[in-house]
Amino acid sequence: MSHFVIVGAGQAGSSLVVKLRELGFDGQITLIGDETAPPYQRPPLSKAYLLGDMPRDRLFLRPESFYAERDITLRTGAAVTAIDPAAKTLQLGDDTIAFDQLALTTGSIPRLLPEAIGGRLEGVHCVRTLADVDRMEPEFRPGRHVLIVGGGYIGLEAAAVAAKQGLKVTLVEMADRILQRVAAPETSAFFRDLHAAHGVTIREGTGLTRLLGDARVTGAELSDGSTLNVDFAIVGAGILPDTRLAEASGLTCDNGIAVDAHGQTSAPGIWAAGDCASFPHQGRHTGDRLRLESVPNAIDMAECVAANMLGAAKDYVPEPWFWSDQYDMKLQIAGLNTGYDRVVIRHVEDARSHWYYAGDTLLAVDAMNDPRGFMVAKRLLAAGKSPDPDAIADPATELKTLLR
Repeated sequence: MSHFVIVGAGQAGSSLVVKLRELGFDGQITLIGDETAPPYQRPPLSKAYLLGDMPRDRLFLRPESFYAERDITLRTGAAVTAIDPAAKTLQLGDDTIAFDQLALTTGSIPRLLPEAIGGRLEGVHCVRTLADVDRMEPEFRPGRHVLIVGGGYIGLEAAAVAAKQGLKVTLVEMADRILQRVAAPETSAFFRDLHAAHGVTIREGTGLTRLLGDARVTGAELSDGSTLNVDFAIVGAGILPDTRLAEASGLTCDNGIAVDAHGQTSAPGIWAAGDCASFPHQGRHTGDRLRLESVPNAIDMAECVAANMLGAAKDYVPEPWFWSDQYDMKLQIAGLNTGYDRVVIRHVEDARSHWYYAGDTLLAVDAMNDPRGFMVAKRLLAAGKSPDPDAIADPATELKTLLR
């Protein structure tokens, strides 16, 4: 009987094993995760769960019993320490496990502050795992002062939760503006204003020199020479693909575990999917390698890899989309804005969207409380259609007419 092993029990790993069973694979499946919890959703961690609006068991993608009912062996709290691609074995504690095919869905790890500048002080947190959020939750008490380091989506979501719970919030971003790496100045300005309206102090173009304190953080020295007294800090400085196991096993890595269009790594019979994997991009930037950090990519790529582990030989062609919730504002993003040279703003009542163009070609959309704009944009991008920018900017335009 064939044995398929999946290392990494997050969204991608869970999706992959479920898809294997749905496609009729009746061999042995083992899903291994180094966290003690069964596979769970990560996006609500920094939003509904941290706010107390979602209980722990609702985070779980499926009840733990689900895996046993489908004859999937789920091993949690277990770290794989080595893989031998030639022998097709892996080391799990004292156990050596043989596999016929292996998939790496190891996800990503947060960028941490160096110990030399106070990154290991007590009261310094990151937002990545359930354990991370459980550790920081007691810090969220009204009147306390939190420093957020990093103005990406994770940092802004953490700032929104803290502000809603009555904390004093200061966010520092070393770049010239928040969201600089992922969004246009127009989107940055929108979210800057949103946070300012909720009392968050955002300091752009300002880096962290060091955190202050002996055993526990008590303050921060910033790059402009100023200092702050703070009660705790949250680091939202981005994530890195978790390639540690792949690199130690001799697999090729290039901005993640490098896979081909089918999701296979440089070693036969070993696959990768999700945040940890980079793949050939089949879109406008053919020849580039792309790595996507999103739930939809984790699900779609994992399901494609599951089919290919069973011989489908199917190319993975993503349709990227993302989201972020801050206060009562839902941001939905369709497409990739890389290479844009123009942003068209559409504003109809409380709905606002920013449409990214390269010449006459639509690349992506940031939709703020505009689900209709997001869905139309997603369908336009999937169809390869680029509507007239003037029609987009005109609030009188009925967006669904652009799909004809």
